[in-house]
Amino acid sequence: MALSMMDTQREHTPMMQQYLRIKAEYPHTLLFYRMGDFYELFFDDAQKAARLLDITLTARGQSAGKPIPMAGVPFHSAESYIAKLIRQGLSVAICEQMSDPKAGTGPVERQVVRILTPGTVSDAAFLEDHQDNLLLALHARDAVYGMAVLDISGGRFHLLEVTGEEALASELARLKPAELLISDEWEHPIVRVYEHQVRRRQPWEFDENTSVRLLNEQMQTHDLSGFGCDDLRAALCAAGCLLQYAGETQRAAMPHIRSIQVERREDSLILDAASRQNLELVKNLAGSEENTLVSVLDQTRTAMGSRLLKRWINRPLRDSGILNERMDGVDELLAEHGYAGLRQSLCGMADLERILARIALKTARPRDLTALRAALARLPELQRQLQAFSAARLRVLKQAIGEYPDLHDLLARAVIDNPPVTIRDGGVIARGYDAELDELLALSENAGDYLMKLEEQEKQRTGLSTLKVGYNRVHGYYIEISRLQAQAVPADYVRRQTLKNAERFITPELKQFEDKALSARDRALAREKMLYEALLEQLAASVPCLQESAGAIAEADVLANFAERAAKLNWTRPELSEEAGIHITGGRHPVVENVSSHPFVPNDVHLDSKQRMLIITGPNMGGKSTYMRQIALIVLLAHIGSFVPAAAVTIGPVDRIFTRIGAADDLASGRSTFMVEMTETANILHNATAQSLVLMDEVGRGTSTFDGLSLAWACAHYLAQGVRSFTLFATHYFELTSLSDEISTVQNVHLDATEHGDKIIFLHTVQPGPANQSYGIQVAQLAGVPRSVIQRAKQKLQALENEAYHQVAQHAPVPEQRDLFAQAEQVHPVITQLHDINPDHLTPKEALDLIYQLKAEACKP
Repeated sequence: MALSMMDTQREHTPMMQQYLRIKAEYPHTLLFYRMGDFYELFFDDAQKAARLLDITLTARGQSAGKPIPMAGVPFHSAESYIAKLIRQGLSVAICEQMSDPKAGTGPVERQVVRILTPGTVSDAAFLEDHQDNLLLALHARDAVYGMAVLDISGGRFHLLEVTGEEALASELARLKPAELLISDEWEHPIVRVYEHQVRRRQPWEFDENTSVRLLNEQMQTHDLSGFGCDDLRAALCAAGCLLQYAGETQRAAMPHIRSIQVERREDSLILDAASRQNLELVKNLAGSEENTLVSVLDQTRTAMGSRLLKRWINRPLRDSGILNERMDGVDELLAEHGYAGLRQSLCGMADLERILARIALKTARPRDLTALRAALARLPELQRQLQAFSAARLRVLKQAIGEYPDLHDLLARAVIDNPPVTIRDGGVIARGYDAELDELLALSENAGDYLMKLEEQEKQRTGLSTLKVGYNRVHGYYIEISRLQAQAVPADYVRRQTLKNAERFITPELKQFEDKALSARDRALAREKMLYEALLEQLAASVPCLQESAGAIAEADVLANFAERAAKLNWTRPELSEEAGIHITGGRHPVVENVSSHPFVPNDVHLDSKQRMLIITGPNMGGKSTYMRQIALIVLLAHIGSFVPAAAVTIGPVDRIFTRIGAADDLASGRSTFMVEMTETANILHNATAQSLVLMDEVGRGTSTFDGLSLAWACAHYLAQGVRSFTLFATHYFELTSLSDEISTVQNVHLDATEHGDKIIFLHTVQPGPANQSYGIQVAQLAGVPRSVIQRAKQKLQALENEAYHQVAQHAPVPEQRDLFAQAEQVHPVITQLHDINPDHLTPKEALDLIYQLKAEACKP
């Protein structure tokens, strides 16, 4: 559609000129252009919509001698089509007819009344009930990244700042924005990861002074000191851009956004992007919620409770005071199954959070109001349920939920029990609410009786048996007579319409009634729409209080959910200690236990100042990864205030959870499996602290044996002696088990298995000490590898073991690998010692001791 305005004026009809003028203001947005009963799209928009929505592509007129592509959808069903586009990350501008097509000449006046984008929609049809929908603006100042986050459908506005690339990637992975606003001048590798969400904005939109002014206007404050965000300069700049974008798309004020919440990264238990993925908290590796932590934990009764639970899971807290308050509430709800009544009262509760946002934005529909009315009717029962509890947090929630009898009464008087979906055709406001509306409706509705009487009267007067009186929206009221009898109509019958088998007429009397009735109908509809808008305005004044109630209901739902899960799954309350350490007795993996058809084998772990690292060995399929993950998930659950799957748990201060589990290519960035593994490992080694929980699974397996073993050994040594983090290090390199001889805080454990004939039986029990073998061939046999391959593998294994034995016995030299980065060859001290040894003078015991000594010397950094 590369046409100049001069070409436009010369080549197109006035209507298409109007379209192109409006479209030029929204070049990257699909323009839904209202034409009668359809929204039409033209040119590239039409071709894209036809492809994505599977609708017919037609043509209208010509441009530069070629037909103009056109596609359209009926306006009354446009919502479902728009929802498909929004879910695919596209934005839609709604262009409505603003004047009556029958009034005046020339094109109907049109203008864009609303812009729907993935991050700013609030309509239920465009949103996932159980997922937050976030708009995020990002601004960089040196190495500081400022973020402003808006949940327009929930009324939440957050600011935060992070330092460094790892922290930026971690926070974006946590928030998963539907749209990401960045400056047109800013380039960064992270943009490739979120290319479908990125929206480029003008650099001046991030101006700090403008941003502060816009924030004060939005929050209706003199300054921002009360929100504690004065020092977040990068985040404030991002907030200014976000507010401008939200204002452009909503075309309305956002009165439900009246507070700024500042998030400090150090307040939370931090998980990087890889750890979130590896632990499968909300999404599994395939991208669904199946077999994730949330799939087991989320049995909430409300959509807003489900969203809150996911926010807690994605941002576990470190404040033991808040966590203990939550667990005190869960404890009390568990007593005598007190949670059951509360959950029953919550069942079917409307999504107040999003309904209130739509009321504030003036986009609420009639059924939103009846849902709000039903929810308000439930509040007294919720108050009664919570009255029985004395836990501090539950009493706070009871107070915050409140009761709103006046609002409930208003809605009961104003809106009928089962209103239509929209206010467009009226029929929403209840009788008795407004006297003027009642009078107009009575006049309009009595038309039926009048028309029946008129039909009988005219049949008697004319003697025409086929005569009947009717109405349609296009032609109004009419008298219809069959073609055969139409020749005998009275002189005062004026022909109005000719049909195939009938003629339609109107009389002066019917015309007079039509003018009166249609006028009453139009005035009644206008009156009803005015009353509806006034009702929304009246409700909007109570939105801040109702938002507090919605938040309290959501939290009560989550705490009751925790209690139900603890009771049903036999979970116990963890103890949060000030003393460093992680002590879990009888720990279980919440997801594996839930989906397994066999009883889960619980295991213990004890990490403290004297035992900071466990080297975990054992067979594939033996349960090493499950064991490590369950420890991380138990720690995370404790930090959201939930009970945990274990017999007893005591957890000291933990600042971060790191995982290095599994591997995959990152082909888009040109990184191999091993490069991904080493990048994640480097992140852990740089950022872990003595209070971090680190899970390392099979480090070094993506390269040659000697390189991999050396790297795994060096990483384990660094974590144990340099960082001193709480570390679980699973490996098939049995050589790593010697670290326990060198570093006192390192211990060996293994997952047990036993052989029965040619089969292997996994016991899934963690035992002290290293494993004696890997059982790799046996696992391959279980996987269905052909028997001939298994036999060949066993023969090769025997040959390799014999070869290794002879090399040790004869001190045969090990093949060397060339170091690509070596500057000059240096003789290692071990080589010097080997030259001085006479093997014939050593006893077997001395030879074995010497091997261990040389190995320890060779592995020194």
